[in-house]
Amino acid sequence: MALTGLFLCTFLIVHLAGNLSLYAGDGGQSFNAYTKFMTTNSLIRIMEIVLLLGFVIHIIDAIMLTRKNRAARPVDYAVSKSDENSTWFSRNMGITGTLFLAFLIIHLRGFWFEYHYGATPMDAWGNKDMYIIVVKSYQQWWYSAIYVVAMVVLAAHLNHGFQAAFNSLGLSNKAYTPMLKTIGTLFAIVMGVGFISFPVLFYFGVVGN
Repeated sequence: MALTGLFLCTFLIVHLAGNLSLYAGDGGQSFNAYTKFMTTNSLIRIMEIVLLLGFVIHIIDAIMLTRKNRAARPVDYAVSKSDENSTWFSRNMGITGTLFLAFLIIHLRGFWFEYHYGATPMDAWGNKDMYIIVVKSYQQWWYSAIYVVAMVVLAAHLNHGFQAAFNSLGLSNKAYTPMLKTIGTLFAIVMGVGFISFPVLFYFGVVGN
């Protein structure tokens, strides 16, 4: 669970960095070249399969751990002070993870599926024009709203998941825990704000015109 979680964190960093090419201001040339590279490079295609396996294993692990925890304590405590013993983020990892998975399916349908199987137009440089697909998607208020909410959910999931992963691997102690919590929170904020910037800036016409 911890290893797949950290692996997926590295994917988020790479994905955000690549999407920053949307801000190149060149009519989509950089972003379309980036998407072509990501879908034609042999190594990237292999990592795509590894990424899918990472998601599947992470989800299966989450389900198994949840069932194991429930089996270990089939009857709830008569008095529960969960808010004193754990954070909101840790108590709702299953909810935030499930909500983000639902968004991911919608996201893949709109972009990954569209690129591979949709009638995507070509740009002036001979690449599939995913830039225009992105622009049109983010100009729809309902999709941008869903995207923003999903990224807030993702940030909530990361806020606990990042630091919990190191704890699960035995790489944290009293000296490092405060630092890991701070890094985890900063990572969650950077990822959340970074991804939220795309629908917000495109919807309000700050970029993409």
